[in-house]
Amino acid sequence: MTDTKEITLAKYAGFCYGVKRAVDTVKKIKAENPDKNVYVLGELIHNAQVIDELESFGIISLDSLPEYGEGICVVRSHGESPQTFEKIKNAGFEVYDLTCPDVKKVQQRAIELVKDGYYLVIVGKEEHPEVSAIKANALIYGDKVLVAGSVMDLYKYREEILEHKKVGVVVQTTQTLAALNPIVEYLTSISKELRLVNTICPSTSRRQAEAKELARNNDLMIVVGSKNSANTTHLADIAKEYTKTIHIETSDELAQYEHLIKNSSKIGVTAGASTPQNVIDNVVKMLK
Repeated sequence: MTDTKEITLAKYAGFCYGVKRAVDTVKKIKAENPDKNVYVLGELIHNAQVIDELESFGIISLDSLPEYGEGICVVRSHGESPQTFEKIKNAGFEVYDLTCPDVKKVQQRAIELVKDGYYLVIVGKEEHPEVSAIKANALIYGDKVLVAGSVMDLYKYREEILEHKKVGVVVQTTQTLAALNPIVEYLTSISKELRLVNTICPSTSRRQAEAKELARNNDLMIVVGSKNSANTTHLADIAKEYTKTIHIETSDELAQYEHLIKNSSKIGVTAGASTPQNVIDNVVKMLK
């Protein structure tokens, strides 16, 4: 058991600029419109503490869009389909689009590839709202669009892909290179022409690289953030390849790992792009 601990907090931990922009802006919208209902379709970001805080300001997350409504409806950072934007307007809401600029870029690249005649492969999780929005935007311009989270997802489309001269690839912004590279390698082997647009956002790339380096140099890694956050779970997956790793949402969960923490002299801490700074600070404080 060790009494002296070296705790290293990742430089790139917590809110990325897209998340900060979304949270700050929706608070500003409510402050400037105190007498109006302000809703977010879905969770603005994947973090329960932030959603609770927004509700305390009177900003309500909608699980589904009502047929009729009034006030302001915010499109979250993951984006939405063009059809959903129309539904929001037709229901009677004012629309405020807070889609992350990096996600907008993926949508645009996907549209461009489909318009140029490419069979589009979106690398990501089919059920993730960002991926659903990318796919929906691309399908407006062509029907040859599929989502692949792994090479196995592509096997059943092999013959269909072989029939197309051109295959284009875009990537969910929070994906890992470890997931992307095998897919690109497989598509290269069966495609006549392959165009990859690496749309993993710079913030994601930086924090993933840093998590890898921290994991290599510490006895224990603690990853802080929602279990529903794709970018946070990817950080935990990366760290697990190099050292003992625990994924927690708040400092309250540290007690479950007391023995592991006590027996670690060097501890690295990182956090997902949707994890508030005060949650990270509380974890570090408790560790110390």
